[in-house]
Amino acid sequence: MKLYYSPGACSMAPHIVATELGTKIDLVKVDIPNKKTADGGDYYKVNPKGYVPALQLDSGEVLTEVGVICQYLADQKPESGLVAKAGTMERYHQMEAINFAATEVHKQIGALFNPKMTPEAKEIHGGNIDKRLTTLEKALEGKQFIMGDKFTVPDAYLFTVLNWTNPLKYDLGKFPNIKALMGRVGARPKVQETLKAEGLVK
Repeated sequence: MKLYYSPGACSMAPHIVATELGTKIDLVKVDIPNKKTADGGDYYKVNPKGYVPALQLDSGEVLTEVGVICQYLADQKPESGLVAKAGTMERYHQMEAINFAATEVHKQIGALFNPKMTPEAKEIHGGNIDKRLTTLEKALEGKQFIMGDKFTVPDAYLFTVLNWTNPLKYDLGKFPNIKALMGRVGARPKVQETLKAEGLVK
C-alpha cells in the first residue's frame, strides 16, 4: 500500500495508525501547492481532490479522507482494538469522535493557515475554536483518551490536528485535559516513530 502524505499534514493520522498497527506502507510525499508527487507525477491522477491523504491499495484502488483511511487500516487488524467492531454502538461512538475531529477541529484549526485571513476574521474564528475545544475538554474529563482508557483511531486524528496549534502559536494552556492528551499520545513510541519518519522530530 502507498500512503500519499505531506509532513505534519492531516495525513499524519493514518500514518500514525499504520505505524501503531505495524502495517507496512510506502510513503509518497506530495507537494500540495503544486499537486506533484515526489517523483514529479501529477497528484490529481491519484486523488482528484488534490489534497492528502490518499491510500492506494495493492489492487490499485484509492481511498481518501482521513477518517475513512484510518478506519480501513484498523479494520484490517481488528485484534489491535484501534477500532471497535463494525455495527456496535462503540464503533458508532468512535465514528462520532472521528467526525468531530474532522469537521469541528480539523477544519476550524486548519483554516488559520490561510494567509489571507484578516486579524478580525482570526479573532472571530478563534472564538469558534475555543468553543469546540471547550467541548473536547469536557469530553476528556476523567479519561486517558477520547474513548476512555485505550488509545484508538480518533486519538490519532485529534493529536494530528491539535498539533497544528504549535506552529500557529495557539495556546492550549486553558485546556489541561487536551494538553494531557497531547502529551500522552505524543509520548507513544509509535507516534514518535511517525514524527521522525516525517522529519518533524530528530
